[in-house]
Amino acid sequence: MSHPHTPSKKFRKTLLGGGALVVLAALNAPAAFSFAEETYHAYKIAQPGYKRQYGSWALLDVPSQYRTNAIHAALLHTGKVLIIAGSGNNQKKFDEGSFDTILWNPADNTFKKIPTPEDFFCSGHAQLPDGRLLVAGGTARYEVLDGEVGRAAGRMRVKNENPDRGYTFKKGTRFRSPSGMEYVSKFDVTVPKARRQVKVGYGKGGRVLPWKTRMTAGEARVFVEAVKEGPGSLTTQAAQYEIVGLRGREADNVYGIAQKITTEKQDFQGIKSAYEFDPRAEKYIPVDPMKEARWYPTLVTLDDGKVLAVSGLDDIGAVLTGDNELYDPRTRKWSKGPTRYFPTYPALFLTKGGTLFYSGSNAGYGPALKGRQPGLWDPRTNTFTEVGGLTDADQTETSASLMLPPAQDQRVMLLGGGGVGESSRATARTAIVDLKEDNPAFREGPRLPRGTRYLSSVLLPDDTVFTSGGSSDYRGRGASDILKAQFYDPRTNSFRPAADPTVGRNYHSEALLLPDGRVVTFGSDPLFGDADNTRLGTFEQRVEIYTPPYLQGSGTGDVDRPVLGPGPGEIVRGGRVTFRTPHPGRIVKARLMRPSAVTHTTDVEQRSIELSLSGDRDSVTMEVPEDRTLVPGGWYMLFVTDAHGVPSVAKWLLVK
Repeated sequence: MSHPHTPSKKFRKTLLGGGALVVLAALNAPAAFSFAEETYHAYKIAQPGYKRQYGSWALLDVPSQYRTNAIHAALLHTGKVLIIAGSGNNQKKFDEGSFDTILWNPADNTFKKIPTPEDFFCSGHAQLPDGRLLVAGGTARYEVLDGEVGRAAGRMRVKNENPDRGYTFKKGTRFRSPSGMEYVSKFDVTVPKARRQVKVGYGKGGRVLPWKTRMTAGEARVFVEAVKEGPGSLTTQAAQYEIVGLRGREADNVYGIAQKITTEKQDFQGIKSAYEFDPRAEKYIPVDPMKEARWYPTLVTLDDGKVLAVSGLDDIGAVLTGDNELYDPRTRKWSKGPTRYFPTYPALFLTKGGTLFYSGSNAGYGPALKGRQPGLWDPRTNTFTEVGGLTDADQTETSASLMLPPAQDQRVMLLGGGGVGESSRATARTAIVDLKEDNPAFREGPRLPRGTRYLSSVLLPDDTVFTSGGSSDYRGRGASDILKAQFYDPRTNSFRPAADPTVGRNYHSEALLLPDGRVVTFGSDPLFGDADNTRLGTFEQRVEIYTPPYLQGSGTGDVDRPVLGPGPGEIVRGGRVTFRTPHPGRIVKARLMRPSAVTHTTDVEQRSIELSLSGDRDSVTMEVPEDRTLVPGGWYMLFVTDAHGVPSVAKWLLVK
């Protein structure tokens, strides 16, 4: 997979000059050789023949005022890319309430800052049927590591035994223990009123006994922190806490209960907020919040257009135990979803029939032995059927997953991954499961060049998969970024090399397909900035774009592409669309490609759907499958390709 770039003696002599080479060698032979090596490599990768075989990379010129810590990236049906940072894993920006979103237009390389109302850092997102992007969850509080916790903190359950009214307690409400220690709430909390349950009893002969009333207290949870610093506020004993400011009967009815309040590590905490981003108005629009706070959730679009929000850390910093929710874009409200536990950012793919396939890929938080088993989950019946056969099954965290093209084949591929948490383990394993089989199981695919976490994987219009970047250790530790890229071809079940990227990408990196057929890569959040792990890393704000071989033409950027002329902008599922084209006989394939919404190596939106194709003298006609579990409603890029895999520029098509 590696490309040797050793320059010939003749070339090195021409490059440096015989005398100059001798002088440099006397001064610093290794530096001279390195310079020659790098110069030759730069020369080689600039050659048209090299580009036609391997493609090429170029850095995007991003003005300084628009550079940001890209945590999320989504392609909109306007052709623009929404880059969401929120606080961007920057505690200072979080404390300042400074949250970023950048809108980039690849067509003319222009940028726009979007007012960002919440910290969408580590939120979830999904494409809605009308083309809006649902963004839900994010950050309420940054983590505090072991040894750095100055104030004891923990979960307070607030109880309300009053059946006549509920209560809302603002952030800063104080709770006092029996010993007089005080703790302050870090968020608003709303406690519902108590519920009356009336029961009737029967005596001998069916005689009705007096009515009995049972009261169930209303309850809500909130994160509290000790008013005073130090270990004196730590408690491991369950206790009842009075709410400072309540008097008389209210104080009797409403109170707090905590099992323990400690100085242990405090994890990130999620928010309940949800917004739709409107690509036309180019702004966030608030919708009803979720019932549960979520940080690191997956949002997956279902066949009926609703969106299922799964997993995440709650407002206390604990992994949700299975409380999933459904968003209805027609009402812009949430309702209770099927209950099932998953680790955070689980990779869930809509399959034919409406079931969801969980590949096992996830982004971290959660026990090592819980919720990691791949399987088919039917959200309607809430049944789960395990899928086996996966090697290195304990290394699915930070792995990549995607539905291979075309989606009709119903094959899902998992690539790379690592051990749970800050493990240094990484696997080169790839595996593929055919979900059309009666008893589907993973089968091992071709191996990656080396063990890889955080691998970016992007579907291309020619039915190949482009993969790039990643690192062989947790968050690029030990300068372990992998400056390699390759294509996976589902037809031959093999990899072939692509040009090497120049920017390393690990944690908090993204890649997606653009409407012109190129691939753009963002982000990277290395833990350290050197091989010895002595210097803190800095967030990678450079943006790099890959131009595949199919767009290289003569190597100068000009390429003879198939052309789609005028045609409709929308279609009913199961219908046909016709586009004018000057050379219909040249077009051999047509694909509907759903735009990406990607974060933390998780992109459950992208899929490539094969369209039946016919042509006449000056047009081509394509038929969209009728199955809504194969083609969820929404905007798609329509690509056509020739016999050499050269794609057209995409047309945007709304499937209803």
